[in-house]
Amino acid sequence: MNASQTEPHFETITDAGPTAAWLTLVHGASQHMGLFSAQVAAFRARYRLLLIDLPGHGGSAHMPGPYGFGEHAEAVLHAMDRAGVGQTHFWGTHTGAAAALLLAVRMPQRFLSLILDGAVLPGIDVPSVTAAIERARATAQVRGLTAARDEWFETAAWFDVIRKHPDACRAAGHRALIDAFAGGPWLSPIPPAPVAPVIDSLGSLDMPVLLVNGEHDLPDFIAMADVLAQRLPAVRRVVIPGGGGFPLWEFPETVNAIVSDFLATCPTALPE
Repeated sequence: MNASQTEPHFETITDAGPTAAWLTLVHGASQHMGLFSAQVAAFRARYRLLLIDLPGHGGSAHMPGPYGFGEHAEAVLHAMDRAGVGQTHFWGTHTGAAAALLLAVRMPQRFLSLILDGAVLPGIDVPSVTAAIERARATAQVRGLTAARDEWFETAAWFDVIRKHPDACRAAGHRALIDAFAGGPWLSPIPPAPVAPVIDSLGSLDMPVLLVNGEHDLPDFIAMADVLAQRLPAVRRVVIPGGGGFPLWEFPETVNAIVSDFLATCPTALPE
């Protein structure tokens, strides 16, 4: 297997110039970097942007399994290194947030701040997510990917707000993200490597952290945010009125304004 088959796809946007701080953007399961289209438009003039497709997703669909949090974190780190991103603000949603936490406890000097949208804690089961993924895997393997994608978007509770407000929350666009999902993580027979819980290391993370959830997010994700809010030393927490599982997609102007204000209070560089 050559290197091109095992390297993640990433893109950089450097309109802001060579001295601007980096902002790394990483999506969640079944999506790709297109999830951040509204964020690219809002932040590209002020930050250099690094967008990464996780293994098995988007331009990284070619990468073989396994597809666990540990493997995703390694791919993100590889992309950061390949792109020449040393220190960065990091915005991750769901799986992207899990990758951020895994990397931040290993190498906090690389992270200027963390924006964690619907975060999960590596090493701690999220029952509603586990059940939905197992259902999607079973459907994909028995009835095919099209049926699995349909079931995923039409039944998963984290899409409730998008489904109920299709025009305002760009349902067609989000469905297009899922339709582009090649399904590797649902079809791979290789189990991911287990990851050690990071919960006991959270107190050592002194970079600013912004936790974002929608008002109607799943209880499991709210519970994860409760734990993070209690354990992280420099944390700010916001709940987006009317938001569901993906407030950055559902209400991008509201979320972007909050993130912009947050980033304005964060360091632009750390001591070498």
